[in-house]
Amino acid sequence: MRVHHINCGTMCPVGGRLMDGNSHGLTARLVCHCLLIETDQGLVLVDTGFGMKDVRQPRGRLSQFFLTLDNIKLREEETALRQIERLGFTAADVRHIVVTHLDFDHAGGIEDFPNATVHVYERELRAVREDRTGFIGKRRYRPEHWDDGVRWQSYTPGGEPWFGFEAVRDLKGLPPEILMVPLVGHTWGHCGVAVRLDGGWQLLAGDAYFFHGEMDAANPRCPPGLRAYQSMMEVDRTARLANQDRLRALARDRAGEVRLFCSHDQVDLARFAA
Repeated sequence: MRVHHINCGTMCPVGGRLMDGNSHGLTARLVCHCLLIETDQGLVLVDTGFGMKDVRQPRGRLSQFFLTLDNIKLREEETALRQIERLGFTAADVRHIVVTHLDFDHAGGIEDFPNATVHVYERELRAVREDRTGFIGKRRYRPEHWDDGVRWQSYTPGGEPWFGFEAVRDLKGLPPEILMVPLVGHTWGHCGVAVRLDGGWQLLAGDAYFFHGEMDAANPRCPPGLRAYQSMMEVDRTARLANQDRLRALARDRAGEVRLFCSHDQVDLARFAA
């Protein structure tokens, strides 16, 4: 398998380094770190970032609250579709999409790939259908992103654990080197996605954490603005923080076997894209 690390959406919230720990100006830079995996079964996308319809009709597809708060920069060239085309593929070549969760900035491009089966944790699919309540719940999940007859494949955990974590193995139609790792707390059905390569495992932890410094076992740290954003978005604080503790232990104890990264950290993206 070959893995491409791509940015499928840029957000520039006010706050500078208070939000991303790095920027020196008024605004920060957060990315939508997605994976494009070339397999014998066709292309697999892990998350989609924002899609073509988001770029063309943002106010009909996205919440005005998040458009403003996150200062979303919608660029056609950053969509997964356009990046896949630049690599010489077409939308029809994407046979599978595995989502960490269904927030607007992770699932906006689902409709760009009508031939794909979308693999999702069952509890997350239930959340978008039954738990769109409260101010955040009504704005994070956007039914417009999957109202064109998406082919869903949902899962519950089972089988052999993965480094002590529950796991969803044997994703239908996908190679065994790709599996889902439930990491709930940010949403009710949030998962990481693990990919086994020749050099070991890579784990896209999604929004289980937002800043690379949070995985520093000796001195975990997160910019204050980003820490507040995570708290605003969480559905289960106890579970979210417990999973962060477990991921830190994984990063420390299995450093030679597993490499972790999250969805919105530009430092992580640059490190893995290189």
